[in-house]
Amino acid sequence: MDTFSKFNFPDSLIKEYENWYLLLRFKQPTLGSLILITKHGETQYSEMEEDSFIDFSKIVKEIESVLKSKFKCQKINYLMLMMDDPEVHYHIIPRYSESVLFHNILFEDYGWPAMPALNKTNDIQISIEKKLLEELIYFFKNK
Repeated sequence: MDTFSKFNFPDSLIKEYENWYLLLRFKQPTLGSLILITKHGETQYSEMEEDSFIDFSKIVKEIESVLKSKFKCQKINYLMLMMDDPEVHYHIIPRYSESVLFHNILFEDYGWPAMPALNKTNDIQISIEKKLLEELIYFFKNK
């Protein structure tokens, strides 16, 4: 299975940028967890074009603005692992010191205050995932 399929692209697409796709991470270790993946298939960070780095800087500011205003997270972790999925991508994990309520579902940050617990995710129904995706699309579109 290729990386894009694994991340449920294009169904998980929140926003398309010049060099990146912003996706909802359907396995939510914390509320609002995202994937930012290169559009051009680079598998080495050193292969990235300068435009991608310039674009990345603007995207990070937008991500932080939206996640902090929408969900009131205390921190945001950016993890670039690329062990199972070769294309350059980041796991973007908002961090919370307390549980967060979203559409009557309580989301936990199981790793707080240490590293995010990627092996333990919030068990949510598809209907909540869809609401989360819709709201994030709306907030990123109107940013």
